Amino acid sequence: MSSTGTEGISIAVDQNEFLAEGASVVDAVLTVTTGPELAVAATPPPRLEILIIDCSGSMGNKRKFENARNATRTALDEIPDGTAFAIIEGTEQARMIYPTKGMSAPADRGNRSAARRALDRLRPDGGTAMGSWLALARQVAAAHPGAQAHAILLTDGKNEHESPEQLTTELDRAEGLFVCDCRGVGDDWMAADLHKISSKLSGDADMVADPKDLAADFAKMMRSSVARVIPELTLKVWTPAGARVRMVKQVSPVLEDLTARRVDTGPQVGEYPLSSWAAEEREYHVQIELEPAAPGREKLAARLSVLAGDDVLGQGLVRAVWTTDTTLSTRISTRVAHYTGQVELAQAVQEGLAARRSGDLTTATAKLRRAVELAAASGHESTAKLLRGVVEVDDRDGTVKLRGEVAAADELALDIRSTKTARVRPEGS
Repeated sequence: MSSTGTEGISIAVDQNEFLAEGASVVDAVLTVTTGPELAVAATPPPRLEILIIDCSGSMGNKRKFENARNATRTALDEIPDGTAFAIIEGTEQARMIYPTKGMSAPADRGNRSAARRALDRLRPDGGTAMGSWLALARQVAAAHPGAQAHAILLTDGKNEHESPEQLTTELDRAEGLFVCDCRGVGDDWMAADLHKISSKLSGDADMVADPKDLAADFAKMMRSSVARVIPELTLKVWTPAGARVRMVKQVSPVLEDLTARRVDTGPQVGEYPLSSWAAEEREYHVQIELEPAAPGREKLAARLSVLAGDDVLGQGLVRAVWTTDTTLSTRISTRVAHYTGQVELAQAVQEGLAARRSGDLTTATAKLRRAVELAAASGHESTAKLLRGVVEVDDRDGTVKLRGEVAAADELALDIRSTKTARVRPEGS
């Protein structure tokens, strides 16, 4: 693994640079680690926090709705003074409940008290149209150009009062304007909806099975948002003539496909937005296709640069060396193999659950059996545990069969958490 970086950030590339004769695809995992020094040195832009609360009729369970309101109050307490904020009521349409005039209010004692009073007046009634909620959030974000905008979206139901195309259209409009973390409460919502929103808007999706846990979860999300004090970073990828980028995916801590977000900025140069950062580590799988060369020849397949604005914070190189030595060309990069397995694991889980819901039990069993194998091989203990809520695993011979009765919450937990990855295990563990 090669690494570079300025103070406060390290850039490392892990790959097997040796390719078999005639091979044209090279894979690499880029690890980007930001430290507290970079966070301290950064000058973050103004912040905007948007709270989107499902107020549809399905939230009518008093315990569920009151806990959602209490979670919103808790989130308000975590917003730093002076930060712009807004609260949106979501039903079959969206309505700004605070402030009622203007697109945001600065967080202070008076505005927090007024926002709590507005929350107290809310009553659950109506349908669910998440695209309209995001449309209003987009308008709020657009009214704060240059702000680092973050939203929390809470729902307990299915997106039944608009078409899938309407949600897709709104997500295309909102992409890049704000980050959106999504939470499903209870066990009657669709994981696919929240995956779609959080992936497109660079956020996190999860479930809160028990409404009483909402307040702690909202506080944690808001603290994570506040910690992202490093403004948006960008991954710049240069490839030589005749080469092309086949794929760029974030593979840790959450799977997120960045390939379609490429912006061409010059000949053989594309940039991929990486959103804002705290002091943390993220990893990316980059796949390059290039023209094969003769055995013994080496090519630079790509130059990977991490930028803050126009400043280059660090670089990594992806190389390709052709060889007839199979002991070299078949050697597997630990990180590439691990995260390729993590992507396959998430796909196996989601396809298995979809087949189970459609009644195709043969496919469901095969896919979830593969998921069990992949979770064990990669040490993804949390997914392995969630899988056992949906399948029975015979520890003697590894036989996997579907459970006859599966709690809705167990299935949702497995589905929504399938895109969270496990890190590469240390050597020898």
